[in-house]
Amino acid sequence: MLLSLVVHTYSLRYWFPATVMLGTAPAYLLSWGIWRLISTALPARVYHKLDDRLYSIYQSMVLFFFENYTGVEVILYGDIPKNKENVIYLSNHQCTADWIIADMLAIRQSALGHVRYVLKDGLKWLPLYGWYFSQHGGAYVKRSAKFNEVTMKKKLQTQTRCGAPMYLVIFPEGTRYNPELKNVIADSQAFATKEGLAVLKHTLTPRMKASHIALDAMKDHLNAIYDVTVAYEGTLETSGQRKPAPSMPEFLCKECPRVHIYFDRVDIKEIPTEPLFFRRWLHERFEIKDRLLTDFYESEDPDKRCKFPGEGKHSPLNLSKTLPSMIILGGLTLPLLLTENGRKLYVRTWVYGTLLGWLWVNAFP
Repeated sequence: MLLSLVVHTYSLRYWFPATVMLGTAPAYLLSWGIWRLISTALPARVYHKLDDRLYSIYQSMVLFFFENYTGVEVILYGDIPKNKENVIYLSNHQCTADWIIADMLAIRQSALGHVRYVLKDGLKWLPLYGWYFSQHGGAYVKRSAKFNEVTMKKKLQTQTRCGAPMYLVIFPEGTRYNPELKNVIADSQAFATKEGLAVLKHTLTPRMKASHIALDAMKDHLNAIYDVTVAYEGTLETSGQRKPAPSMPEFLCKECPRVHIYFDRVDIKEIPTEPLFFRRWLHERFEIKDRLLTDFYESEDPDKRCKFPGEGKHSPLNLSKTLPSMIILGGLTLPLLLTENGRKLYVRTWVYGTLLGWLWVNAFP
């Protein structure tokens, strides 16, 4: 009985926020749909401005759960610019929670609505979300030979031509680093050796294609690249072995006490655009990440372990930035659920929104 209660209480840590985040999605989509219809006769710049605002409201609600609800401490190394910029965000990739880390940095720069993602193609099938990420300016890409450079470049250029602010999130490794997947790590290291690149231990060998296309397509629109290295506290065994990073459900279950984020801004003028030199530049950035992560996990000084070099500053997120969005979306959702017609509209939005989204994202990638 007691064990059952403990398990039930533990699962509620995840199911409560997950229910709210998924439950408010139809109300959000209906609000966005109304604006999309109204904005058809307006300039694209006007549409994107309010679309970014709506997206910021929803993602602020998401951050209410991932930061305020979990109580996770965000430790920042480096200074985030106070002014908004058009940037490419490059980070190491370990788990699904990495997407939320990009939001955590963006909200501290008041740029949350500008976040757009380069995602693997399979994610376009996510109900509602897959389609919405695409229309918000995200790009879906396939790996290796199936990578469609023309489609991605066209998508990004369309965004920049209409003046849409850009905070483009890319994970150059292409897949998540999991210390338990020895074969994936070995294949990545073998690829680096074959290409004459330094072998990395705590990240996978970065692939340059998506990052280079983004840089080339938006070079006149960008201010900088944000080079971000992330480490999750609680992922080091007492034996000294590295554990997998927490998934989103595990993160919401408060299994990560602190997130360490090493931030480095690189001015766009300092980045080589020629493919060969850009590839070398990108790999050198990941060599720096690998050294940072080696210090974090393997430092011989116990006082320096589970920290990045330099001064880390605790960066709490004020409730005033997230709670209002929670109240707004809750206020839009409850009326739908309190009446029979509202519940029917709610279900239809999930069903038809998903089906139309799948058709749209495949017809207009």
